Formats: sequence, C-alpha cells, structure tokens
Amino acid sequence: MAEYITQIDYLILMFIQEHLRFDWLTGPTVFVSHLGNSGLFWILLCLVLLAFKRTRKMGLCGLLALLIGALITNVALKNIIARIRPYEQFSDIILLLERQKDFSFPSGHACSSFAAACALYWTSEQKNRLIGVLSLTLAALISWSRLYVGVHFPTDVLCGVVIGIFSAWTAWQIIKKIQDRQHVAIESSSVKEDGENG
Repeated sequence: MAEYITQIDYLILMFIQEHLRFDWLTGPTVFVSHLGNSGLFWILLCLVLLAFKRTRKMGLCGLLALLIGALITNVALKNIIARIRPYEQFSDIILLLERQKDFSFPSGHACSSFAAACALYWTSEQKNRLIGVLSLTLAALISWSRLYVGVHFPTDVLCGVVIGIFSAWTAWQIIKKIQDRQHVAIESSSVKEDGENG
C-alpha cells in the first residue's frame, strides 16, 4: 500500500515537473517557498498582531496553533515515520532549492502555514477578515510551492494541511474556552458587586 501511494505521489510530481514548471514562475515560487521556512514569517506576523488590542486574539490563537502543529509534525511524526525526500528516492526529480535537512512526512511548511492562516481567519472579526483571507491564500501558495520545487510528495503536503487545520481548530477551541471562563468570571463579579450594593 505504501509503495502504491508513493508511486502515485511520484507520478504527480513528475507531471508538475514536466508540464507546470516555467522559467518565469520558478523564481517567485522559490521565494514563496522560503517564506515558510521554520514558520518564521507566520511567527512574526502573529507577534505583530499580538501587539495590537483589536488583533490580539488572532495573534494569540495563531501562535498557539503554530505550537500545536510543530509538536505534532516536527517533533513527533517526522521522526517517527522518517520518510525520505522525493529527490532522494527518485533521481529524475529535479530539486529547485537547497536539500532539506529533515524528513519529508508531513510537510512542516504546509502545517505551519495552514495552522496560522486558519487560526487567523477563524478568530478575525469582520473588519480584520482581509488578514485571514490573505493568510489562507499565502498558505495555499506555500503548500503548492513545496511540490513545485520538488522537496515534498503530495501526500506530505496534504497531511501537513490537515494537521495544520486541526491545530488551528484546537487552538481556536482553547481560546474560546478561555474567553468563556473570563466572561463567566466577569459576570459573577458583576452580580456579586450588585448584590453588595443592593
């Protein structure tokens, strides 16, 4: 089964390499791919959002989602599964950037990108919705770029996206529970004060 999946992955990568790579597109795609390195772009973006009161919840949820995603992907699954990179397994896959130092499955770039982007989108209010939409767009581009440059199998990226979405959802639920407890505490305090004043 694993060999069958890898063969399909390989055929998809070869199709991208032979039919969807263009000289004018390679430079921008490599740049986009580097934006996802170590999740630094997303970390910096969330820290900036954390600095402003109206976007603080977005920044906090994004950072929490990134942490959850990194623990699942980089700390656990990559080292447990230890899948080698496509260019190491198939010599006819042409690598368009530097060789990667870690394992292939799942994609850390896809995970961190969708973890942060979904967290930002779900916690954004209407006036900040553009930030979430642009983040999702960039997350999709970064994920696609990992296939274009030849550093990941499609299933690496797909699973990275799924884990990223799960991480964002988990972070969002945690943030909502914290907010609910704060509201309950404030309401209880308000009722107590009213009782004392009455």
